[in-house]
Amino acid sequence: MSYRILYVEDNFQNKRLVKKILAARGYEVLEADDGLTGVELANRELPDLILMDISLPGIDGVEATQPIKAFEGTARIPIIALTANAMRGDRERFIAAGCDDYLPKPISTTDLLNLIGEYLR
Repeated sequence: MSYRILYVEDNFQNKRLVKKILAARGYEVLEADDGLTGVELANRELPDLILMDISLPGIDGVEATQPIKAFEGTARIPIIALTANAMRGDRERFIAAGCDDYLPKPISTTDLLNLIGEYLR
C-alpha cells in the first residue's frame, strides 16, 4: 500500500521538486495550490500526512492547519510545516498552531524523507 501525502504549496518549482522526490520513493502525492483547497482536499481525501507551506495565498498554512486539526476525521493526520521564512520561534509558533513538526526551506531531501518516515512508520 502506498502512503498518500497532501502537499499544500503555491510555488510551482517547490511542488515539482518535492513531488519528484516523494514519487520516486513510492508515495502518492496530492496537491493543493492554496490553504483553502488544502483544507478541502484533507477533508475529502484523508491523506496519511500533510506537508503545509506557511506562506500561501488566501489563508496561510497556520490558518489552514487549524480546521484540519479541529475536525475529528482529520485531527490525527500529521502536518509538517514548511517555510522559507525560518526565524527564531517559528517552530514553536507552528507547533502551537497545530502542526506536528517543521522543516525550513530550502528542504533537504534527506531531512524531508527522514521526517516523513518518522510519521508514517
